[in-house]
Amino acid sequence: MKVLITGTSQGIGKAIAELFISQGHNVIGIDRQESSITDDSYTHYQCDIREYDSLPEIDGVEILINNAGTQNEDDINVNLKALIKITERYGLQASIKSILNIGSASGHTGSEFPEYAASKGGVIAYTKNVALRVAQYGATCNSLDPGGVMTPLNDCVINDAALWSEIMEQTPLKRWASTEEIARWAYFLTVTNTFCTGQSIVVDGGESINSHFVWPK
Repeated sequence: MKVLITGTSQGIGKAIAELFISQGHNVIGIDRQESSITDDSYTHYQCDIREYDSLPEIDGVEILINNAGTQNEDDINVNLKALIKITERYGLQASIKSILNIGSASGHTGSEFPEYAASKGGVIAYTKNVALRVAQYGATCNSLDPGGVMTPLNDCVINDAALWSEIMEQTPLKRWASTEEIARWAYFLTVTNTFCTGQSIVVDGGESINSHFVWPK
């Protein structure tokens, strides 16, 4: 299938792109940074998704994965407004089979930076809007909302022993997800899945359901 993925230079986006390539799909990546992926079935466009007039002409996208995002850096414009523009341009058309928005568990819990949580909450609402609109094509639209993931963007806490210990106390599985685990979820929701739509799937090792119940012994 023809797969368009944003934010493929590193982390989750790169892992998703590599998984789709390994499964024989033709992958197109958009990122403001260069890509290290050199496979013949991969095409890379280096541009900023906020600069709508400079986006490439791409027709017939069958799977769209909105992965590009930022944290505490123009979050509303990147994580939400640009995601909407990308979707309206490449996803709302008759060839589309599936759209997946990479959200965040923070969109459900309100944790992290204010604009980040708000932008990801907006992604959840927009996912439902798009699911209703692409149903006419027999297509699905969901959001995949990870908690902590082992990416370079999170090195500041991963490499801080005190902060990492505190985070692990909040995570029942006592670890964060690998980018490859999130990529497998992305593949399932866009290729294997053909009926679940308008849903937001939280993959966070149980952090968002953690509850410290206090009661006399």
